[in-house]
Parts: sequence; C-alpha cells; structure tokens
Amino acid sequence: QVQLVESGGGLVQPGGSLRLSCLASGFTFRLFSMNWYRQAPGNERELVAGITGAGVSTNYADSVKGRFTISRDNAKNTVYLQMNSLKPEDTAVYYCSAAVGRTYWGQGTQVTVSS
Repeated sequence: QVQLVESGGGLVQPGGSLRLSCLASGFTFRLFSMNWYRQAPGNERELVAGITGAGVSTNYADSVKGRFTISRDNAKNTVYLQMNSLKPEDTAVYYCSAAVGRTYWGQGTQVTVSS
C-alpha cells in the first residue's frame, strides 16, 4: 500500500520556476530517504536530487546544482523539488522515488520548459 502521488508539473518559460510535490503514504516516511529522478525522450532516467530521512543531507546532479532545491516536510509526508532558472534541457518527466523494501515510483509529472 505504498503510494507516491506527484503534482506540480506544467509548462514554463526558460528562466521560470516550478515546485513539484510528492505525497507519500503506506510507510514510516521519516525513516526513509527520498529521491527525484527525471527522464527525457531518448535519454536514460537520471537521479536529480536526494534527501535523507531527517532532511539533514541532500545531494544533486551537477546539471541542477545551484538551481534546484530538494526539501521535505515529515509532518505532511511530502517531499518537494523547487526548480528555479529552468532551462529547455530540464524538460522531462519527473518521478518521485523511495526504497521501502523495493523501489517505489510515483506516476511521474511532465515538466516542459519552452518559449
């Protein structure tokens, strides 16, 4: 009954911002690291950002470092990805992920950066 439900994707112009949200249920959220991945057509799925259970440690792909921020609110069972200074190459389907015995994935949310 683990569920990851994503929201916040959409169309944005270059230089704009979006905030993605992932609402988790079915496990003790605060004990697990959470990750954001993305996949563009013709590309492999890549890790964008990760955050540990208490939110003390984060990591980012070099391509998004300084522009994206991952955070979590354990009281709301939600992990966020704040995306600023968006570029066309950020266009992809973004997925929330958690390792809870096995890897679980959200349904994905489309982010399109275009003028």
